[in-house]
Amino acid sequence: MTDKRNIYLKMKTLEEAKNILFEAFPNVGLSSENIDVTDAVNRVLSEPVYAAMSSPNYHAAAMDGIAVAAESTFGAAETDPKTLFIGKDAHYVNTGHVMPEKTNAVIMIENIHVPDEQQPDEQQPDEQQPDKHQIDEQQVEIIAPAFPWQNVRRMGEDIVATELVFAHNHKVTPYCLGALIAAGIFRVNVYKKPGVFIQPTGSELVDHRKITQNELPAGQVLDSNSHMLGKLVEACGGFYFKNTIVEDKFELIAKPIQDAADGDYDMIFISGGSSAGSKDFTREIISKLGEVLIHGVTMMPGKPVIAGKINGKPIFGIPGYPVSAIIAFEQLVHPLINRMLHQPDIPDHEIQVMPTKKIPSKLGLEEFLRVKLGNVGGQIVATPLPRGAGCITSFTEADGIIRIPNHIEGLAENKPATATLLRPLPEINNTIVAVGSHDNTMDVLADLLRGKSSHVSLSSSHIGSMGGLMAIKKGLTHIAGTHLLNPDDGSYNVSYIQKYLPDTPVKLVHLVQREQGLIIRPGNPKSIKGIEDLSRKGISFINRQNGSGTRILLDFKLSQLGLNPADISGYLNEEFTHMAVAVAVLGGSADAGLGIYAAAKALNLGFIPVVTESYDLLIPADVFDTKNIQLLLEIIRSNAFKTKVTALGGYHTQNTGEILWSS
Repeated sequence: MTDKRNIYLKMKTLEEAKNILFEAFPNVGLSSENIDVTDAVNRVLSEPVYAAMSSPNYHAAAMDGIAVAAESTFGAAETDPKTLFIGKDAHYVNTGHVMPEKTNAVIMIENIHVPDEQQPDEQQPDEQQPDKHQIDEQQVEIIAPAFPWQNVRRMGEDIVATELVFAHNHKVTPYCLGALIAAGIFRVNVYKKPGVFIQPTGSELVDHRKITQNELPAGQVLDSNSHMLGKLVEACGGFYFKNTIVEDKFELIAKPIQDAADGDYDMIFISGGSSAGSKDFTREIISKLGEVLIHGVTMMPGKPVIAGKINGKPIFGIPGYPVSAIIAFEQLVHPLINRMLHQPDIPDHEIQVMPTKKIPSKLGLEEFLRVKLGNVGGQIVATPLPRGAGCITSFTEADGIIRIPNHIEGLAENKPATATLLRPLPEINNTIVAVGSHDNTMDVLADLLRGKSSHVSLSSSHIGSMGGLMAIKKGLTHIAGTHLLNPDDGSYNVSYIQKYLPDTPVKLVHLVQREQGLIIRPGNPKSIKGIEDLSRKGISFINRQNGSGTRILLDFKLSQLGLNPADISGYLNEEFTHMAVAVAVLGGSADAGLGIYAAAKALNLGFIPVVTESYDLLIPADVFDTKNIQLLLEIIRSNAFKTKVTALGGYHTQNTGEILWSS
């Protein structure tokens, strides 16, 4: 089979794709099996269940006390107590006991008078002066009547034999398990779990169990998608079999797919190979063995997804990028599995959020934008995470997803949007939102905060120091990391606060002094000595984004040296964090980048110091005294924080936690 490029068929909208799937598989129900009731939690009943016995199956005392016939107590009053005889018209019972014959009420133990010799010692009367109302141990005295079935659980109060306990297609929960057993149901009929065959493909893929010493040669990729997809199947109520990785060869992929289609599986995934590359065979295999229903959906990520039918079974070509794989699964596969199990799609929990900045998007594509969320001043604010389909951390760190429709070009600034929650709202309401400059110490803070209080978290988004100041001004963040150099006097941050936030009361808290310099390759193969060398031919640079404190520092140093940014190869290539700059140097896409020493040390890179600068936290005055911010400040001033930060390298903590300026 010769290599050739695929051509996307006419792409479908997400709604069209779902309709095509549901029409192609209208009766995708599963056969049933009979299982022990204790194994039925999270399974779906394929038949209705009727009670085999009543619950309770006898009249039971609901309180500790005496069981009586209610009629025998009528007339009792505090001024006219009534005496009952134990064993005749009163019987001691405990909660849950069978009610004695001819009784229909329980009087609580605290509402009866018992013989004095049965009372605690301290309540016994002086034997020399007996109470004139004392009665013997076979009698009790009541001062109020009981009514029929008072404090009694009647037979069948909860469940009556032969009545319907659960209808078919009901999903069994742990609570349901209790009801089933109480109703005398010990085995139930449930739908079999849908079985999914997963075939990972790609000559570059490597099984993580074959990796030693965390060494992965360039060009090879760990197979994570097939494991992730399998667990997504389990979370939906199915089971999966993951086949061994096969190379990008038509015949090697086609054989196990045909075998799976001929076997007992209910659904098939081909992981990878769904795009338009010369080594992407998924569409061709599905077309050869069955029918292609969909190739390409107007959504981002997830556009290359393929759906088809082989032997009447649904087969999906799942994109290789992890976020694309997740979106394709959640939007197309999950609804189909729900249909197999006769379960409804659960509506998303949606809320209104305010984006922290304008967010562009492509016309014609419905985008699933991952965002961080937090409650600032009573409104939920949303900060976008990296949008690349390969950024799995954009899902692990996300609090929600904003769906940008395919007919608009993004989200406008200062205009609310709708987000689907990925985390419970109470957690989001207890999130400290940090927007601004990036620093590795923010990760230390986040970890210590979580260890100190499991219900409070720190969500840090990196849009640069100036972006942080603007977020403070708009009321979209609790804190902003900043390290803005004033070139006139060498001070940090205060002049910018005075200029851009003249009417916003804030406090500036010192976090750390840090070493900022050039991150270079180990051994300094290009013999770089300082910023003046960045304009030399043959040296490539990786920059920070416009508005970041590091970018402002670089421009100031270039101005001092009389260098033109246009003469620096890579000046316009931007990253948003110090670690991303370090990775660019490590990966060889740049010879140097301006960043902090801690980032260079973390990846064993070289470092040329340029300046020691102040990295501070700007906090609005109206949140400064809140419980969560005070907890954060307590951690900042702790020895634990200072010790961990110092260990990162390139940090100084002599004045950490001090309030530098207040307005």
